[in-house]
Amino acid sequence: MNDALLPAVFVDRDGTIMEDCDYCSNPKDVKIFPGVPEALGRLKSKGFKLIIITNQSGIGRGLMTAEQYRAVEGEVSRQLGASLIDATYFCPDVPSQHSICRKPAPGMIKQAAREHRIDLSRSFLIGDKEIDVQCAHNAGVRAIRVKTGLQRDMVGSMADWIAEDLRAATELILDATSW
Repeated sequence: MNDALLPAVFVDRDGTIMEDCDYCSNPKDVKIFPGVPEALGRLKSKGFKLIIITNQSGIGRGLMTAEQYRAVEGEVSRQLGASLIDATYFCPDVPSQHSICRKPAPGMIKQAAREHRIDLSRSFLIGDKEIDVQCAHNAGVRAIRVKTGLQRDMVGSMADWIAEDLRAATELILDATSW
C-alpha cells in the first residue's frame, strides 16, 4: 500500500512563495519571488505533490474575508501557473484560540496527507518561520527554513536545512532524494 503513496512538498505562502505584505487581502499586492514557479515546476516534474499550507489569521481577526483570501489565492495560482499547485489549505484561526489547523499544529498537513495519499516520511515543508519548522516536525516531515520572510534570524532554528530562498530549498530537496 505504501507504494501508492506519493511524496509532497508543503509550502508556506506569505514570505516563502510571495512577499509577506501583512494580511494580504488584495490580489494586486501579490508579488511572487523570482524563480519560484520554475523551482516548483522542477519539484513537480520529479513526482512531488505541491501543497500550499498557510495560516490566515487575518480572516479570524476580521481584517479580511474568506472571499478576499480566495481572490488573493487565485492570483497566486495565476502567477505560478494554474496546474502547478495540487491543493491549498488555509487556517483562519487566531493565535490565541485552540486550533488543530493553525501552524505549528499539523492539522493541514495531516488533512492533505489523507486527501491526497501522501507519504509523509518522504515529504518536506518549506517555510520562512520557526512555526513552519515546528509544524513540519509535528507532522513527521523534514523542514527547510528560507530567509525570504520577515523573520530572518535563523539562530536556534530546529530546521533540518536552512536555505536562502525557495530555489535553494528546491536544490536541497532534489539533492536529498534519489527515488
